Amino acid sequence: MSDPQIARSVADREATDWHVRLGERPVSAETLAAFKAWRATPANAEAYHRVETVWRSMGTLSGDQDIQDITRETLRTSRPAPRRTRSRALVPALAVLVPVVVAAVALSLWLPARGVHETEVGELRIVRLEDGTQVRLDTDTRLKVRFEGDQRRVFLEQGQALFEVAHDAARPFRVVAGETEVTALGTVFDVRRETSGARVTLVQGAVAVTETGVGDARRWRLAPGQQVETARANAAPRAVDPEVATSWSEGRLIFRGAPLSDAIAEVNRYLPEKIVLAPGPDADVSVNGVFETGDREAFVSAVTDLFGLTAEARADGSVRLSRSAGG
Repeated sequence: MSDPQIARSVADREATDWHVRLGERPVSAETLAAFKAWRATPANAEAYHRVETVWRSMGTLSGDQDIQDITRETLRTSRPAPRRTRSRALVPALAVLVPVVVAAVALSLWLPARGVHETEVGELRIVRLEDGTQVRLDTDTRLKVRFEGDQRRVFLEQGQALFEVAHDAARPFRVVAGETEVTALGTVFDVRRETSGARVTLVQGAVAVTETGVGDARRWRLAPGQQVETARANAAPRAVDPEVATSWSEGRLIFRGAPLSDAIAEVNRYLPEKIVLAPGPDADVSVNGVFETGDREAFVSAVTDLFGLTAEARADGSVRLSRSAGG
């Protein structure tokens, strides 16, 4: 006969894992079907109800994402004791274990908006934060969200994101990208994390941009249709076309007079297998057109036809573009 205490422990851990998985968006139809099948077992349904009860009771507490990450990993890698024991010493041990498990469950179930959001190469994703702000994550992007008290702060660790900020005059919305910080109340703006500094584009509203690198802090205020690249020595707001700058958020790349080398670099951000341009003057020819993100074939076909280039498939999966013989 199986030990009912161990069976309950297993159900509780599985219930915690399900609660975490269902809180991470997006949730696939396959995941929902698997959850429904798991919860069909009465013991599992009871365990899930216990987890939800703990979650609701902890709604007034604050937490830290680092603790959440550690707790989730601990819960997922822990396993119940392999053997039964009838020792009376088990009773006080369980008395200590139960509140620890409950606390771990509570810490691991914070709102997804407090967590880490990321995309793989070629993936685009939309995330809605707990304040109603919508964030579009570009390819190969990672950000962390910290909402505490009157602070709304997002850390863009890599990649690019478009923010449609929910207005809240009492809680400014801040995006931190390395040594660059963008502050807004209710607006739409785009931030790309660069090797050094960041590129900030304002679509709607107003933002204040601060760079706190070496030397005195530098500050700019942007108007709609302006962009600033904070790593530049003499950085200043310049006029750009917001449609072009944010076209990636609709799964398109718009090029208007872009040097071929720059266009290839942009297309490559969405490709696991890159395009390589041979050295030469072709790097500076202007590219105009609209391309779907991740569609390497269409881009290569267009530029080879337009500029008389040859495309060579390479063993590593990349494609090399070079000037055709006699071209």
